[in-house]
Amino acid sequence: MTRRSLVALGAVGLAGGESPLIVPIHRVMNARAKCPPAALQRFWWSIWPEAVRDFQRSGIRLHTTDATGEIRRSPGDRPIFTQLEGKAVNIVVTDHIPPSWDNGRALAGVTTIVEGRHLCVIAVRYAHGHQIPFLSVNTCVHELLHVLLQDIFIRRPVWHQAGSHEARIDWHATRMWLFRDGEAVRRSAQEYLRRLKWGGA
Repeated sequence: MTRRSLVALGAVGLAGGESPLIVPIHRVMNARAKCPPAALQRFWWSIWPEAVRDFQRSGIRLHTTDATGEIRRSPGDRPIFTQLEGKAVNIVVTDHIPPSWDNGRALAGVTTIVEGRHLCVIAVRYAHGHQIPFLSVNTCVHELLHVLLQDIFIRRPVWHQAGSHEARIDWHATRMWLFRDGEAVRRSAQEYLRRLKWGGA
């Protein structure tokens, strides 16, 4: 079974025959990453499929394409990403978050906009599936919700905004996980897809 075929697993019909939203996902494997084989296997066969199922239950289908790219460093230590797409949510799979973003915190994921590209960076060493409701949820679900709930468009939130957004994300992720309730996520995702189509940043 290929990774892409996992996306087709467990498709769930919506009430009233409503068609699922199609969210374009462009996965980029960092060729420079030194990922432990066990961590990669856990990511591709447990963490990612769990995220796919949660979104499918909410009426959102993740349509994936794959590429191999790199995370390079500029002279000022700014990360430079290759092989990103403009009309998709880019998920860069790597071993750790670039040091200039991580600040030694061993982050599992970061979501942002880089040169107009919508980007989630996932560190497979620290990524995990659902663990504790409302506190520790699937890393891929968490980061993708920052995109679909449009937190990605908020420029430089102050500390109390950042904290409230993190709690909100984990609340929605838990609703999707335990109660299969993603109605609010689906509504926001519809608006996000409109913005993505017209180059929203």
